[in-house]
Formats: sequence, C-alpha cells, structure tokens
Amino acid sequence: MTQQATIRGEVCFRAGDGVMMPIPNGPVEIDLGDDDSVTLGWTASNGAAGSTAITRDEYDRYVKQGKIRPAAH
Repeated sequence: MTQQATIRGEVCFRAGDGVMMPIPNGPVEIDLGDDDSVTLGWTASNGAAGSTAITRDEYDRYVKQGKIRPAAH
C-alpha cells in the first residue's frame, strides 16, 4: 500500500556501488515491502522521477529523526 510522506532533512541512498545521493526535500511516496525494505519515489525539481529502496531500519531511523514525516491518516 502506497503512503504519502515528506522529506525534511538529509535522507540519502546509495546508487548501486556509487556515492551516497540525497533525496530532495519535499513529497515522496512510500511503499513498505514484506521483505523489510521500503521503496521511496519522488519527483525532482527538474521533473525527473527518482526512486530507491532502503532498509526498514533506515526508514525507521529517518522517521524517528523527523527527516521522513509520514502523512497523517
């Protein structure tokens, strides 16, 4: 089930074996997977779509820090 959230702060992901990349501040779509992964999808300011998967532990840490703010239901 897709949920809405907002990025507020430094939330990063690793693109393949490359460097850590930031997710831009603003709205994201969140999909909580059955395999302890969380997929985040967003649209950058230039209109490019972005997405990545992070672990559930990373997601929970970002939420606790207030960097990912799930929308109230």
